[in-house]
Amino acid sequence: MPVPTLSTKLYLPNPQINGICRPRLTDKLLSGLAKPGAWVLLSGPAGFGKTTLLAEFIDQYRQPVAWLSLDAADNDTARFWTHFIKACQSVQPEIGESVLALFRSPQPVPDESIPTILINEMTGQERNFVLVLDDYHAIQNQAIHNAVSFLLDQVPDRLHLIISTRVDPPWPLARFRSQGRLVEIRTADLRFTEAEDFLKGTMGIHLSSQEVASLESRTEGWVAGLQLAALSMRGCSDIPAFVTLPYR
Repeated sequence: MPVPTLSTKLYLPNPQINGICRPRLTDKLLSGLAKPGAWVLLSGPAGFGKTTLLAEFIDQYRQPVAWLSLDAADNDTARFWTHFIKACQSVQPEIGESVLALFRSPQPVPDESIPTILINEMTGQERNFVLVLDDYHAIQNQAIHNAVSFLLDQVPDRLHLIISTRVDPPWPLARFRSQGRLVEIRTADLRFTEAEDFLKGTMGIHLSSQEVASLESRTEGWVAGLQLAALSMRGCSDIPAFVTLPYR
């Protein structure tokens, strides 16, 4: 039975108007794409700017990027792979039609056959393409975890996967790491260290170096916290007092 697809799950995120430029991280993403067979794990808690970083990267990459926003409903195997294929087809229309045909047949599709078919089809592609799986932490289905891990293990050189998640997937990350095929951007990397440039250049707020350091310490590198503080300071008459105001 065909699985209906939700087109909004494939929409690329728009760069923020007052976005935070993070060239050290976009450069790391680009370096990951330069390694054949490598993939990127972008792992960190909510509010640390993962999706914003990806939007900035896509804007700079200026080549087609496929995007899939995952949610709890995607724990259904057929739904997951249907949306996965539809995302790929947004940049490579010929990928995955044979798998979609299997889903339309009355016979169940063996979980292990799906990534094998996709790998064989992707291997014959002439152009590189990037696929972002956003919010992968929503996936709890072990069969999907196993299939995606197999795909990563045999990933074709033409495919570059970026997995964005709040928690690490249950994959053999140590092995991928030892093979030099895993590029990681984690919470420590996502902690914001460009506060002065952001406050002055983007938000028009001028603080002393000591005040910036105090604000960085209080927000602990949490991007969303820094943005909220900057918005509050815009309407504040005594910014130095705001910066040193203790939390309650």
